[in-house]
Amino acid sequence: MINQIETGTVRIACGRIPARAMGRILLLAFVVCLGTVGRSQAQESPSSAALAQLRSLAGEWEGSLEWTGARTGVGKMNATYYATGNGSAVVENLAVDGVPSMTSVYHLDGADLRMTHFCGAQNQPRLKARQIDVAKGILDFDFVDATNLASPDAPHVYGLEMRLLSADHITLTFLFEGGGKRSREFIDLKRLGHKPSVQ
Repeated sequence: MINQIETGTVRIACGRIPARAMGRILLLAFVVCLGTVGRSQAQESPSSAALAQLRSLAGEWEGSLEWTGARTGVGKMNATYYATGNGSAVVENLAVDGVPSMTSVYHLDGADLRMTHFCGAQNQPRLKARQIDVAKGILDFDFVDATNLASPDAPHVYGLEMRLLSADHITLTFLFEGGGKRSREFIDLKRLGHKPSVQ
């Protein structure tokens, strides 16, 4: 009888296979299926691909900033990028003229790429990627909500436009509003090369 279970063996149409061997075969098939599903989901997700691109920014960067709109001004900017949380998040630390001013953390939330911005305005806007084009290096984020925001019109970041122009050149444009006025903070960064040590 096909599929009849006997002590220590399973009878199938093509003969007998010991139950222990059948269990191993089924376990192996299950593991292979799980591995294949996980890889295909990771390859299909633009958010996962974008986070991988952000992880590749690890290191030291320097450049400039320029405010336009309601707020104006220029300055020097330094940045440090590194992965944390076993690679599940990327931290961006920005410093103006050598003084730490703001930090952003990029991470996945299900299928979404998210960013929490710890702002110099002392609030924490949370943004979600609206547009991801990994091939063109385009990441655009929109405001979702914020913590520690005194009122809806208190100064805060309401968007971010990130351009990954090459492995060694990126731009960030923070969209900022407060009191009904809007500004853009454009940051142009280039990767710092490893400088030879002085002996």
